[in-house]
Amino acid sequence: MTVSVGIDKIGFYTPNDYLDMVDLATARGEDPNKYLIGIGQSKQAVIPPTQDVVTMAANAADQILTTATRKEIAMVLFGTESGVDNSKATAVYLAHLLGLPSSTRAIELKQACYGATAGLQLAADFVRVHPTAKVLVIGADIARYGLRTPGEVTQGGGAIAMLVTANPQVLALESTSSYHTEDVMDFWRPTYRTEALVDGRYSTTVYLDFFKTVWADYQRQTQRTIADFNAFVFHLPFTKMGRKGLRQILPEATPAQQAQLKEAFEASQLDNRHVGNLYTGSLYLSLLSLLRHGRMQAGDRLGLFSYGSGAEGEFFSGILQPHYQQGFDNDKLDQLLAKRRRVSVAEYEAIYQAQLSNDGRDVQLPVGEVQAKYYLAGRQRQQRQYRSR
Repeated sequence: MTVSVGIDKIGFYTPNDYLDMVDLATARGEDPNKYLIGIGQSKQAVIPPTQDVVTMAANAADQILTTATRKEIAMVLFGTESGVDNSKATAVYLAHLLGLPSSTRAIELKQACYGATAGLQLAADFVRVHPTAKVLVIGADIARYGLRTPGEVTQGGGAIAMLVTANPQVLALESTSSYHTEDVMDFWRPTYRTEALVDGRYSTTVYLDFFKTVWADYQRQTQRTIADFNAFVFHLPFTKMGRKGLRQILPEATPAQQAQLKEAFEASQLDNRHVGNLYTGSLYLSLLSLLRHGRMQAGDRLGLFSYGSGAEGEFFSGILQPHYQQGFDNDKLDQLLAKRRRVSVAEYEAIYQAQLSNDGRDVQLPVGEVQAKYYLAGRQRQQRQYRSR
């Protein structure tokens, strides 16, 4: 008997502050509709110095892990392109912060925004061989392009945590997927830079071309058509990108299904629109947003497109499970987003520039007003000081 494997629980965390895109557009002398409609973003998360990818991942994972579950984690796979060390894996810091067993395998994965998908697929393969195992998969990032740059409007940050198990509550992954890799310089960040370099228009073209390629190959492998899908979920560095991807394949659907797929997409982009770019976590925040806001039901087949610049793309699918709404805490997620504080452009710029320096000196961060359970307290003897409340 074949055991179903997939996502059993999903957690999400983003810090308490956000920047309104109308405020940013006004400060930069732009028409707000360029950001609200042209890019498709309304807000972006502002990441304080006391949060990095490790602490955000811990705060997301804490939503889905019980004391008993922590003892059962066999592996942590941490997808990020915002790592805090060129040697030591973020997954090791995270495993310690969460109090996971020392027998836990902990690995960091990097390929731009594709890292969490690599982790999800590796986790699923592991659980298929070890059906009693539980794997924690993380997608956590801080998108930084610099102040007053063309990419500034597509910044953001946060973390997605997924528990991968046999007989999952949320989404059972189907075994067939299609992936495509090319050496493309559409987006990159050399080790000497804290902000990414990007050719925005070229990156959009590559994204769309990769989607067409993997979608066609998936159809060839499975003989499925667009009629077999109830929704498509996209990696969303900004929400307009996914809308362009969907438009490429809509002509393959009937008018009635086109309406259904458009409605599902609008639900899937809602949370991303108010958080911004999560890099590795963007696809899975889109998935979570669809489950939170869309009119979905058990048995629906979802298509997921993952893209990481540089470049790698993958299309895969999953079947929504009967109790998928039990796999996340909708009320807590609503509260997390609703209770955030709107900061001014001046505050945002100050926070952006206050990130932990790269000179290695001892730093004590202002943690008195920290609200998150897990946070970064500073650095001593060139070692990050992680704390929990």
